[in-house]
Amino acid sequence: MELTVKDNGIGFDEKYQAQIFTIFQRLHSKSEYNGTGIGLALVKRVVEDHQGALFAKSEKAKEAAFHIILPVNGNPSNKLFS
Repeated sequence: MELTVKDNGIGFDEKYQAQIFTIFQRLHSKSEYNGTGIGLALVKRVVEDHQGALFAKSEKAKEAAFHIILPVNGNPSNKLFS
């Protein structure tokens, strides 16, 4: 199953793809944009704990799209929402 979440934010240069999913890593200073740098790292950890994958597509100064891919099988104990 793939979920895609899009935002209408500031976007990012895709060369920073790995950095945006690292805890406490920010592309901008706190004076430019609020945030702690833990949100996407937390999402990545949850997705990987469910044997999934996470990646983002964006262009600087445009929206970003975050793709979450989770395995789907017939075992109810592996479903996110039972």
